[in-house]
Amino acid sequence: MPLAPTPASAPPAPARPAVGPAACAPTGAASPAAHAAHGSEHESTTRQRILSLVVEAGPVSVVELARDLALTTAGVRRHVAALEESGQIAVHAVAQQGRPARGRPARRYVATDRGQASLSSAYSDLAAQALAFLVQVGGADALQDFAARRVGELEGRLAGAVAGSGGDVAIRAVALASGLAQEGYAASARPVPGGRAVQLCQGHCPVQDVAARFPQLCEAETQLFSRLLGVHVQRLSTLAGGGHVCTTHIPTHLPVHAPTTSTTTDAPDRGTSVRAASDRPAPAATVEGTR
Repeated sequence: MPLAPTPASAPPAPARPAVGPAACAPTGAASPAAHAAHGSEHESTTRQRILSLVVEAGPVSVVELARDLALTTAGVRRHVAALEESGQIAVHAVAQQGRPARGRPARRYVATDRGQASLSSAYSDLAAQALAFLVQVGGADALQDFAARRVGELEGRLAGAVAGSGGDVAIRAVALASGLAQEGYAASARPVPGGRAVQLCQGHCPVQDVAARFPQLCEAETQLFSRLLGVHVQRLSTLAGGGHVCTTHIPTHLPVHAPTTSTTTDAPDRGTSVRAASDRPAPAATVEGTR
């Protein structure tokens, strides 16, 4: 049977860069993304075991880690590379004594200050106590000012790359995710089915335990994302709230408004605070890609 002639069509639009395999906050029946999330949780647990052993036994080699944890050397090497890239472990430099042995010496790893802090609950407890004292002395406004100042410092480090990525919200979201990943948030930007939104996924939160007690930290971060991206964003879940990942819904079909980006660490005036973002979970029926 002959095929019907194909009508003339407009030239294809420029392809957007890939922003990840799937949305990070699926609902309803289990999906490939949900199974991937469980895999990520297992990966995270294994990585924490490796980090804990480096803290306990370092300087230690990949072969020794694999032996003590009953894991494959290849698997441990992959986790070690990720921990080194995130700044949680580092190669231990030692002075060579005597005649050097043949071949390249095995690298031995130790935990950095960041790696030590990530395993220490005492640090989180101390930070939470300090914020509780701040509220007691200065009131709720003092806590909001602190949260704004904290994200203001982060904004100063991320604003240039996001602004320089252009006016396409999806591309700006990729730039934001890349910057957050470099800051240790294990972030990625993933498309929502339908192509009209992106979800910003953060697999790690440096202040997760503290934010569970003081959600103002999460609220200030959400407002920061809205300012940087220039669109209304919606927080769907947080690690501090019990989610397996922090998820922020970013519509990509809306025009970008002029961001009120500030690169200073001064707390913004609460009378003119950004209202283009919300930390309240949206009903599933109102957020595209979560129906």
